[in-house]
Amino acid sequence: MPNHILIPVALDHESLARQKLEVARRLLDDGGRITLLTVLEEIPGFVAEFVTVKEANHLTESVKSKLREIAADEKDIAIDVISGKAGVRIPEYAAKAGVDLIVVGSQKPGATGYFLGSTASRIVRRADCAVYVLR
Repeated sequence: MPNHILIPVALDHESLARQKLEVARRLLDDGGRITLLTVLEEIPGFVAEFVTVKEANHLTESVKSKLREIAADEKDIAIDVISGKAGVRIPEYAAKAGVDLIVVGSQKPGATGYFLGSTASRIVRRADCAVYVLR
């Protein structure tokens, strides 16, 4: 049973977070912990020179607030927000944080194809720990 489970939460797939939490709860070892993580894409350099990015305008606090809502004041759920490419940063974060399992969502198969989403497939390929793919 995993002792530390990482649940990436994409802003555009926030509704999957509850399902991921249910799976994590079933798999989590007694006394274990869960981390909800959102990875924000960095502003490309060619855009940044035309935009003033101020701390007050940054999404980080807003995203943390959303993650706190999802965590629902559960004591064993931590939250974090980092920046970069999700498919790269999530496995890196998991390795540094001693994560045993990543619970990631993937697009459902349909007319568009039967493959994992690009972020999910990158996480599966790069992660040093087990990855549970929820469809």
